[in-house]
Amino acid sequence: MSDVDSQEFDDEAGPYLGVYEGDRNEEGERHGEGKATLPNGDNYEGQYEHGLRHGQGTYKFTSTGTGARYIGEYHRGKRNGQGKMYYPDGSIYDGQWADNQRNGQGNYTYANGDNYSGTWVNNLRHGQGAYTFASSSHKGTTFKGTWVNGKADGAGCLMHGSSHRYQGSWSDDVMQGPGKFIFDFSAEQHGEYIPVEQDVEGAEGEEGEKQQSLISKWRAVKITGITVDDQ
Repeated sequence: MSDVDSQEFDDEAGPYLGVYEGDRNEEGERHGEGKATLPNGDNYEGQYEHGLRHGQGTYKFTSTGTGARYIGEYHRGKRNGQGKMYYPDGSIYDGQWADNQRNGQGNYTYANGDNYSGTWVNNLRHGQGAYTFASSSHKGTTFKGTWVNGKADGAGCLMHGSSHRYQGSWSDDVMQGPGKFIFDFSAEQHGEYIPVEQDVEGAEGEEGEKQQSLISKWRAVKITGITVDDQ
C-alpha cells in the first residue's frame, strides 16, 4: 500500500501579521468575524478569539499558487475538529484534526485516485481502516484491517473484487504468517506467507554487495470448503 503522502504545511503563524479587516475586542485583539491577508499572500476568512483563529474559517494557501485550502474548525490558532484540506498535489482529506495534524476518523483521496477511510494519528494511517486502490493493475482491490504508523500491521483482509479475498496477517506492509484465500466458488486455500529476501535489481551497497528487499511467498497447505466463520 502506498506510503506516499501530500506535502505537509501549516498556516502562517502570528495573529498580528499582515492586513486585517474585522471585529476586535476592547483590548484591540482580533475577536469575532474577520478577514486577514498574511505577508506571504495567504488569506484567512472566519472567526477569531483573542487574536487567534478560533471557530469556523477558510484558509487559502495563495502563496502556493495551486488552490490549496483548508475549510473547517480552528481552536486557539490551529486546525482542530472537523475540516477539509485540499492539498497542492490535488489530494483531499476530509475528517478530524488535532493540533494541525490528521487525528481521528477521516477520508483521504490521494492524487493517484487511491482512497483511505479510517483512523489517523499524527498524519499517519493508524488503527482500523480501509485502503482502496485505483490504479489499473490493482483497480477494485481493497485492504481492510489494522494499521500501525502508516503501514498495514496485524489482522486484515485483502479483497480482489468479488472473485476472492485473502484473510491473514501483515507486518510492516508485508503479508506474513498463516492465512487463507477464500474463493467465490465456495472453496478455501489454506497456507502461509513466508518472508523471503530478494536482490533489488540495479541497487548496490557501499561495498558493492547487492541490496535486498523483503517479500512474501505463498506456500499452500490444503484446500477445503468454506469454513463456518466465513459463511
